[in-house]
Amino acid sequence: GWVRSIRAQKEVLFLHLNDGSCLAHLQVVGTPDMGSSDLSYGSAVAVEGRLFPSAHPGQDVEFHADRLEVIGSCNAKEFPFKAKKRHTMEYSRQFPHLRARTNSFAALLRIRSQAASAIHKFFQDEGYIEVHTPVISSNDCEGAGELFQVEQISQDSGKDTKHFFDVPAFLTVSGQLQLEVMASALSRVYVFGPTFRAERSLGRRHLSEFYMVEAELAFTQQQEDVMEVIEMMVKQPTEQILALCPEDLHLFYKFVSPGHREVVEKILTSRFIRMTYTEAIQILTKNSENFQFKPEWGHDLQKEHERHLVRHCGSVPVFVTDFPKELKPFYARDNDDDKTVAAFDLLVPEVGELFGGSLREERLEILQDRLDR
Repeated sequence: GWVRSIRAQKEVLFLHLNDGSCLAHLQVVGTPDMGSSDLSYGSAVAVEGRLFPSAHPGQDVEFHADRLEVIGSCNAKEFPFKAKKRHTMEYSRQFPHLRARTNSFAALLRIRSQAASAIHKFFQDEGYIEVHTPVISSNDCEGAGELFQVEQISQDSGKDTKHFFDVPAFLTVSGQLQLEVMASALSRVYVFGPTFRAERSLGRRHLSEFYMVEAELAFTQQQEDVMEVIEMMVKQPTEQILALCPEDLHLFYKFVSPGHREVVEKILTSRFIRMTYTEAIQILTKNSENFQFKPEWGHDLQKEHERHLVRHCGSVPVFVTDFPKELKPFYARDNDDDKTVAAFDLLVPEVGELFGGSLREERLEILQDRLDR
């Protein structure tokens, strides 16, 4: 592991060692002669010895070293991260090759790993089949986002090159088209993989690259069926993460997002609220003077509208259903009123929209009419 602290005394040497598998350090007890000049904060060491119960509070065991070898030295003065000093995220981002050594980034990566595992487990337990959709694609998913185009780099600059696949190709913005095809044979399918959007933004809402969950469920006729799946998909993986990453999450609750624990617990213990788009506009209209963008029926919800609706509902996640057909893709199923479609967004505290979904229009004559327009 890597040395996180050194304390040399006259007759004993104490090290705190961490291998990245968890937030806690292992205390190594050695002899003073093990403290060579190469042994410093940040150095990598291999230690042989035995584990013993520890009498010190805060640690169950300690490691008594018989042999210690420095396998990777570190100049502690030049090393950008210092012992017992808290570094900001902005500072840590300057050192992408080393920032995983910090508590916050290491904890984040462990939580992310458990989150990915929990998402896969949820879908597998529910009978969904994972599909690996193409990362390079020729479709743009109905304009879901700006595209990164993929081109071959020609070794002959003077040669007239064509598209590698004979058609323009892009990094995927969604695997939905492929999933819909697979759902027509496998009933329940999902993809959890990288997605790319060429959107210039410095905020976390619009990233150039991120991982996205998409699923398709055949033989369903109600929005409620899909919303139930999404509600379970939020709650069950979150419960698994809370159970498996308590120390890492505590670090974020304490230093990064104070008060967030209560938000998560309320999400897990509450049934998500359902309201129609029309009801949402009525709620927003009563407070329209507080918004930069005036809420009107037929206009999409802005971030400020989404957050207000969640607060209005007691900071419980909200499904907004039955959007005007002009606001949703052509494949969303028409409702009987001929003005709205069976499509919904899930709004959650502090974020806004987290999920979107719809019933797919299966009536061929309606789809054909839309394509002909």
